[in-house]
Amino acid sequence: MLRLERWEAPPWVKVLIPLTAVAVTLILVAGLVLLSGAGLAETYYFFFLKPLSSRTSLIEVLVKSTPLLLTGAGVAFAFYAGYWNIGAEGQLYAGAVAAAWLGVVLKGLPAVAVIPLILLGAALAGGLWALPPAWLKTRLGVDEVVTTLLLNSVMLFFVSALLNGPWRDPVTSWPQSPTLLETAQFPRILARSRLHLGFLVALAALVFFWWITGRSSFGLKMRAVGQGKEAARFMGVHVDAVVFKVALISGAIAGLAGAGEVSGIHYHLIEAISPGYGYSGIVVATLGSLHPLGVGLAGAFLGLIATGSQTASRALSVPTYLGDVIQAALLLTTLAMLLLRRYRIRWGRMVETP
Repeated sequence: MLRLERWEAPPWVKVLIPLTAVAVTLILVAGLVLLSGAGLAETYYFFFLKPLSSRTSLIEVLVKSTPLLLTGAGVAFAFYAGYWNIGAEGQLYAGAVAAAWLGVVLKGLPAVAVIPLILLGAALAGGLWALPPAWLKTRLGVDEVVTTLLLNSVMLFFVSALLNGPWRDPVTSWPQSPTLLETAQFPRILARSRLHLGFLVALAALVFFWWITGRSSFGLKMRAVGQGKEAARFMGVHVDAVVFKVALISGAIAGLAGAGEVSGIHYHLIEAISPGYGYSGIVVATLGSLHPLGVGLAGAFLGLIATGSQTASRALSVPTYLGDVIQAALLLTTLAMLLLRRYRIRWGRMVETP
């Protein structure tokens, strides 16, 4: 009979798990593609190959990957230490609020000073918004999954109150913040494109993630806490301090994603500034196996899906939300496949214990 047996998967299995999860997801979604009336081969072509065929669409993939890389890195940083931060969406909006405010009040300063202050302010706002769940976790034992998730809604209501109140455009009455100063707008990396400074910030965040987890003593403490808090305490690790620092850094990285959307794309704050980048960050972190390189590849892959969904919709009239379905299925499939890192399926007779 079939049974699960504990084991430690070899490296080649860990590499195959995300690839297998992607393949299984595409098989599962194939039925929905066929129900939409489009051909399977051409739909997947427009999803995964067409966006890579021209400079414009390839750059757009990088643009859409930018917030996903940041939220994915933020979530993965927390998950690596066993702190289940589901609040990247709210932390992104906290960073966006800070960027929208600083981008208006910092008059008279050159861009070389304004942009670093916006990045710092957005990171600080995102980090501070992530601290209450960490405090509740360490002091009262409240599950951080619940508190971080609930705070997403709190932040969204706060943003709505701002945009429909003091920040409402007095001329158009449109619910958006005042337009940022030119000095507060991120410079373009490539001419005649939307690719902005935030992409380099995202790459820097991944490098920071790699250095912390792979080259620092704090990374060892994070790993110890993630493997088991009681064992970490026995080793002399101050678990509560590690959780606080991890929550702060995780929220700060997600907050930078908000700054990128405000200062790099829209130049003002709107309610729909994020189509769920914080939640997509969970997919990125999980698919990337909480590894900086994996997170980078997963973020680019989801950016490709986001671009491809629009391309397929224009060319084949496929619903654009098919990309969201693929992301959701990919998360569930990846979570299921991750069991293979700790368990393997064996065929054999159950051994009876006396």
